[in-house]
Amino acid sequence: MKYRSPGHHKSVSDFREHLQSIDAAFDCDDELRGPDGPLAQPFEHRGRVIGNRFAIHPMEGWDAEPDGMPSDLTLRRWHNFGRSGAKLIWGGEAFAVRAEGRANPNQLFRNPETNTLVGLHALRGALFAGHDEIGASPEDMYIGLQLTHSGRFSRPEKDLAPRVAYRHPVLDAKFGVTDDAMLSDEELESIADDYVESAKLAQEAGFDFVDVKACHGYLLHETLGAKSRPGPYGGSFENRTRLFQRIVAGIRGACPGLDIGVRVSIVDVFPHRAGEDGVGEPIGWDAELPFEHGFGLRADDPRRIDLTESLQFLRLLESLDIRLVNLSIGSPYYCPHVQRPAAYPPSDGYQPPEDPLESVIRHLRVMRACKHVFPSLAFVGTGYTYLQEYLPHVAQHEVGNGHVDFVGLGRMALIYPDMAHDVVQGNEIARKRICRTFSDCTTAPRNGMISGCFPLDPFYKERPEFQQLQAIKKKAKS
Repeated sequence: MKYRSPGHHKSVSDFREHLQSIDAAFDCDDELRGPDGPLAQPFEHRGRVIGNRFAIHPMEGWDAEPDGMPSDLTLRRWHNFGRSGAKLIWGGEAFAVRAEGRANPNQLFRNPETNTLVGLHALRGALFAGHDEIGASPEDMYIGLQLTHSGRFSRPEKDLAPRVAYRHPVLDAKFGVTDDAMLSDEELESIADDYVESAKLAQEAGFDFVDVKACHGYLLHETLGAKSRPGPYGGSFENRTRLFQRIVAGIRGACPGLDIGVRVSIVDVFPHRAGEDGVGEPIGWDAELPFEHGFGLRADDPRRIDLTESLQFLRLLESLDIRLVNLSIGSPYYCPHVQRPAAYPPSDGYQPPEDPLESVIRHLRVMRACKHVFPSLAFVGTGYTYLQEYLPHVAQHEVGNGHVDFVGLGRMALIYPDMAHDVVQGNEIARKRICRTFSDCTTAPRNGMISGCFPLDPFYKERPEFQQLQAIKKKAKS
C-alpha cells in the first residue's frame, strides 16, 4: 500500500487537509513562532528550569565498546544530542543494568570489571561540548540516563537470549522462547538490585534523573502485562507493578535527591507479521479469548486499546511522586508500524497496514487522553519524526494547547539533531536534513551493524557498513 508522505505536501494547509481527513480533532499551526512560541518556553520542574520543550529520546546505537564503555561513535552521537539545543535529554541511550540484559552486544552497560563511571562522565562531557558549540548554556539542561533490562529481547552476544517474565503465546512462537527463558522471582529481585546499583553510578556521574524503562517489550514493560504469571510478580495489577515499585523504592533509598522518570509503553499493540501481500496483520488475535496478556489491551478484542490500567499506572506514578513520564506505544519488535511510524519498513518489518500518519495520530490521541486526566505530570510525546517538515508545526500546536509538555525527538536527532535549535531560534528548517523514515537506522542494527542515518549523513555513508547495508536491502528486494 502506498500512502502520501508528509514530505510530499506542498504547504501547511495541504498537510492539514491530510491530517484532518484522518481525524478532524487534530491540527497544526500555520506559522512557527520561534523564540516567542510555546516550544521555546521554559518548564519548571522540582525547583529547576528546563530551558525549552524539546527532549531527546533514548536510543540504542549498537556502537559502544564490548566492555560497555562508550566508543568514539557513541560520544559523537551524544555530542550531537548536546548540539540539538534540546534541554531535556531523556537518557540519550539505553543503559543496561547488567551484561545479560543488553539488547545488543555493543550496548552501554554496568560492568563491574571496568570503570563504568568514567564512561558516564564522558557521555555528559560530550553533551556539554555539543551544547557549548551552539553557544547554549548547560544551566537549564536536565539530563537523565535510561536504565534497562531487555528481557524477552536480550541479545548480549550474537544470538537472541530471551529472559521473560511470562509465557506469551504469540511472542513465544515468534521469537522461539522456551521454558528455560522464564525468570524466577529471585532473579527478578536480583535484577532490581542492579537497577539500584546503576542509579548510584548515574547519580555519582552527575545525572539529574534516571529513567526506569518500562517500554517496547523490554522486561519492566513485560511485567506490566504479566497477568498469567503466578506468584508475587504476576496476576493482579498490584503484583504486576511490584517489581517496578521495588526498584523505585530502592533507588529512593540509595540515591536521595536523584529524580526518577519513566518511559512507558502506556498501551500495547497486538503483535503483527507480514501477510502474504507483505502488509502487516495481527497474528491470530482471536485464538485465545479473553486475551490475558499485554498491557492496555481489551481482553475481548486485543486489537483495541483499553486505557483503564494505563491510567491506573499513571495514578501509581503520581502517588510515588514520579512526575517525568515519557509515553510510547507498543514495541519495535512486534508492531513497528505503530511504535515507529515510517514510510519504509525495516528489514524485519512489513508494509504498514494503515497510513503512517494515522499511527502518529494514535500516539497524539493517547497522549491527549493521559494529559487530560493527569495535568500535573510532565509528559514527553513520541511518534513525531514521521511528520517530517511539519513536525514543528504539529509540535507547536500540541504544546501550545496543553496536550503535551515536551516533544521527543528520536530518529530525527540522528540526522538533524539541531532541528530543535533551529525551531526555538526561529531559523529556517533545513529540509535536506530531515529524516524521511527510510528505516536504515533500524535495518542496520537488525543485521548486527551500528545504527545511524546511512541515506543522508555523509559520516555514515563513508563507513564500510553503508555498502553492507545496500547489499542486504538489495537482497531483500530480490
